[in-house]
Amino acid sequence: MSVHHNEMHPRPNIVLVHGAWADGSSWSSVIERLQADGYHVTAPQFPLTSLADDVARLRHVLALQDGPTVIAGHSYGGQVMTALGTDAPNVVGLVYIAAFGIDEGESLGGLLAQGPPTPALAHRVVDHEGFAWLSEDDFVDHFAADVDPVKAKVLYAAQQPLSATAFSDVMTVPAWKSLPSWYMVAQDDQALPPDVQRMFANRMGATTVEAPSGHLAMVSHPTDVVKLTETAAEARLTVDAVD
Repeated sequence: MSVHHNEMHPRPNIVLVHGAWADGSSWSSVIERLQADGYHVTAPQFPLTSLADDVARLRHVLALQDGPTVIAGHSYGGQVMTALGTDAPNVVGLVYIAAFGIDEGESLGGLLAQGPPTPALAHRVVDHEGFAWLSEDDFVDHFAADVDPVKAKVLYAAQQPLSATAFSDVMTVPAWKSLPSWYMVAQDDQALPPDVQRMFANRMGATTVEAPSGHLAMVSHPTDVVKLTETAAEARLTVDAVD
């Protein structure tokens, strides 16, 4: 019985890492398309209680994957996958979707403090438990700027707050130093400035694309997000074929 090429080199698994003020369902439109194209996709819920807790959840999910895995992270999700550092078993590529790709010695808070507060984060409120939330106006008008307002209000209702400690965590050696990376710059992003995204992409030597999107690119431009994620997965297939 002949073994098909596909069975020898199955498609990489795809793990999707949501950001702050979101959950795994923020990837729904992307998941549908990736599944239709035959990919095994996991979009876990991250606790957002601390960066360490979120990295632990990502490791937990990576350990469940059977074989090579591409991770795509949105916004703070980029921070989580970057923090895998030099120990990222099974991971063969990182896809940053309007995501933080900071370098060793940097922190989210330190980076954000270098410029004026972005419109989406201008009125973020930290509650008595130490978690940051976004106001409805900022969420609908700026965080989800190019999402239908009815849908944006649903996303607002489902937002998960982020522990304020995540802003002060200092990065150790970033995972992108040793893994190939892809980056989608959201050109109309009102949460993470597009020029900062370009700096991240440039610094990590990422294969970069730009989309005329607000911050929630996986909601408003899922086809573009899928295309870049599949490009990363297919690059891995080519590497496997050559090995």
